Amino acid sequence: MTRRSLRSDATITGVGLFTGADCTVRLAPAEPGRGIVFVRAGTRVPARADAIAHQPVHPDLADHAPPNTTLLAGNTTVATVEHLLSALAGLGVTDATVELDGPEIPIGDGSARAFVDAIREAQVCDLDAKVQPVVVRDEIVARDGDAWIRAQTTQHGTSYAYELDYGPGSPIEAQSAAWAGDADEYAQHIAPARTFSLRDEAQAMRSLGLFSRFTPQDLLVIGADGPIDNAWRFDNEPARHKLLDLIGDLALVGAPIIAQITAHKSGHALNHEMARRLAALTR
Repeated sequence: MTRRSLRSDATITGVGLFTGADCTVRLAPAEPGRGIVFVRAGTRVPARADAIAHQPVHPDLADHAPPNTTLLAGNTTVATVEHLLSALAGLGVTDATVELDGPEIPIGDGSARAFVDAIREAQVCDLDAKVQPVVVRDEIVARDGDAWIRAQTTQHGTSYAYELDYGPGSPIEAQSAAWAGDADEYAQHIAPARTFSLRDEAQAMRSLGLFSRFTPQDLLVIGADGPIDNAWRFDNEPARHKLLDLIGDLALVGAPIIAQITAHKSGHALNHEMARRLAALTR
């Protein structure tokens, strides 16, 4: 498979969801074989499964399942990388440098659309090098209770599917979403799907002093009757966003994945476990 990078630079500015910090991100071309590397305060933080941080993005979230993906190199962290990594993987970029001047990638509207727009503005280009994909030859399953992710061998390239089910009484109905690896399909139907919180979850975060720079008009908050002061972009937008997260977290494998990947009720913690297991196939 051909390695791909960016033809030119692109810049995104915004606010971090959990830190509330302003941040400017510059996407830049990289030489073949470098992979995706974040650079903050002169420290290089590789986008790899072994760089996933175990400490929470905010101290008060220590007893919660991780709500995002944070990378760590030495004492330097880069928080909430999943949407940007998803956009890079969705558009087939294998090598890029991501420079940032803050602790967290901007959240934007909670989707990956701003990153897709920036990448396409910079233009994706082929490099004169190949990348060895990770090929799943035996089934791999990561499980936590009734949540699981399964990677199976396939003769049909890459496919991802996500099954969302919050159970009876949830304002979000059971739904699913899938992606078969096409860049245009990703840009049009996966990237625009936004992160979301149930009303109780958002209020709990507010009580911790988080999300203070955002309102339900900025990011989806779901009440009993659906989005508050907002509207769905897709009937199954929550499942599409969970799929977006899955693609971004599994990009930490560091190479394209040839497998049929199905996730059921998984979150970032289980995504991280599957990324580590798939990354182990490259050793």
